[in-house]
Amino acid sequence: MEEILPGLYSEYNIDLVIGNGENAAGGLGLTPRTAEELFYCGIDVITTGNHIWAQKEIIPYLESGPAILRPLNYPPMNPGRGFFLKNNSLIVNLVGRVFIGNFDCPFRAMDQLLTEFEHKSIPIIVDFHAEATSEKVAMGKYLNGRVSAVLGTHTHVGTVDAQVLPGGTAYVTDIGMVGPIDSVIGDDTDSVLNRFLTQMPNRLSVGKGKVNFDAVLVEVDENTGRAVDIKRIQRTTD
Repeated sequence: MEEILPGLYSEYNIDLVIGNGENAAGGLGLTPRTAEELFYCGIDVITTGNHIWAQKEIIPYLESGPAILRPLNYPPMNPGRGFFLKNNSLIVNLVGRVFIGNFDCPFRAMDQLLTEFEHKSIPIIVDFHAEATSEKVAMGKYLNGRVSAVLGTHTHVGTVDAQVLPGGTAYVTDIGMVGPIDSVIGDDTDSVLNRFLTQMPNRLSVGKGKVNFDAVLVEVDENTGRAVDIKRIQRTTD
């Protein structure tokens, strides 16, 4: 990432970089150290998902540290925050419920948040961390015209449906991942195959070798908050 992001900044004149750090700490969760590494690479805001509590040392960091989000629709008494204002843009983190866990309703959580910003025409970017494609598509339709972008994460496999919806909301079901190409969604292939073949809960390790960098670039009209364009960016590095 450190090799790729600086070049993208200059190539596309980027104002804001959001990165999902859900699995940055050795493939599971996030630590203060890995968060600082991501910020050093050029990420402005880190979003997460259902693995945010996997590394316990991140919990106090969520309260006092920089721009790290946990999903908005966790119970409100949980540590951390689900949205952040950066560069006059609102970044929101949601987590889905289908096939992934029991959380508060992401649709109603977003409704409640938007009442606080309904009179502001600022860019609103939503990272919807969810498993089911149907739930992600539904969220895109639900927020169409109300936010600038709904960007899916979690499955690690990028989808080909990047588009600007009729209401001016950029949408993609899943951005993909930054991780090793020779792997099974980032994990070492042999260890994953062993788990499938034996059904034993063996430890999974991160794959090695060339890394694939998946991202999307969203262009937003700052006067209206509507998306103008969304395009995929894919790079590889050693």
